[in-house]
Amino acid sequence: MSSQPKIFRAVLLLLFLSLVGSTSSSKAQTAKPPGIAIARRAAEVREGASLFRANCSPCHGLGAYGGGRGPDLTSGRWTHGSSDEAIFATITHGVPGTEMPANAFEDSEVRAIIAYLRSLAPSKDEAITGNAKNGDRLFHGSAACGTCHMVSGSGGLLGPDLSRVGAARSVTYLVDSIRDPNKDLSLGMTDPNDHYGLPLLYDTVTVTTNSGEKILGVARNEDTFSVQLMATDQRLHFFLKSEVKSVVHERASLMPPYPETFLSASDLNDIVAYLVTLRGQRVEAPGAK
Repeated sequence: MSSQPKIFRAVLLLLFLSLVGSTSSSKAQTAKPPGIAIARRAAEVREGASLFRANCSPCHGLGAYGGGRGPDLTSGRWTHGSSDEAIFATITHGVPGTEMPANAFEDSEVRAIIAYLRSLAPSKDEAITGNAKNGDRLFHGSAACGTCHMVSGSGGLLGPDLSRVGAARSVTYLVDSIRDPNKDLSLGMTDPNDHYGLPLLYDTVTVTTNSGEKILGVARNEDTFSVQLMATDQRLHFFLKSEVKSVVHERASLMPPYPETFLSASDLNDIVAYLVTLRGQRVEAPGAK
């Protein structure tokens, strides 16, 4: 029996092993050490943070905790889709019917912003243990929240509209705002066409007229010469500053605190559970999947 087939098979085996070794060596050379990948990810997050501060913070607030126009983006709850592709579409195309505009970022810049937002997400979902149905009853009943706050077109006008508060604010923020409204004052709207104007605070404003009358409320619009005030009687008042004695801002909320002696921990959990359900009408960004 000839030895040539054996020699031929040996040559083929050596050739195969050399190719496998070459491929493995090539992969080893192109694979990035973990440290480099982590460093590149950190650089992408830093770039995203810079882009966010320059372009997104006027609406979403510094640190993405929410502002007068945009929701909190740190809670991990996304009204218009939570996948990277959906967030990419929201940033790029905007959301029709909302104040979220389209943005002409490079694709790499959008991915950097997404990386930054992902870095802010909580390590786990915030626990919501309350009964939302009972919270709804309390909100519109004995807790009297609906006296000042509007939900889906129903309720008071003095406080912020809460129709989308579940998408806009974290559970921690909601709890703090109920227990201690002065801790972090909410932001109100200014001119809806001025996307770069600073939102108004829901602080306490007192206008003293020339006759000595004091009108207490929150500013709906204010400039150097005038102030539009929603008073505690939930009526809108307009004043020229030159025609009143004083316009005084107090960094405090008109909303009273709700300590446990007035609102139990169980009732608070129920109200928060209800508020978390308030996310407005879901609208998908064009191109979102």
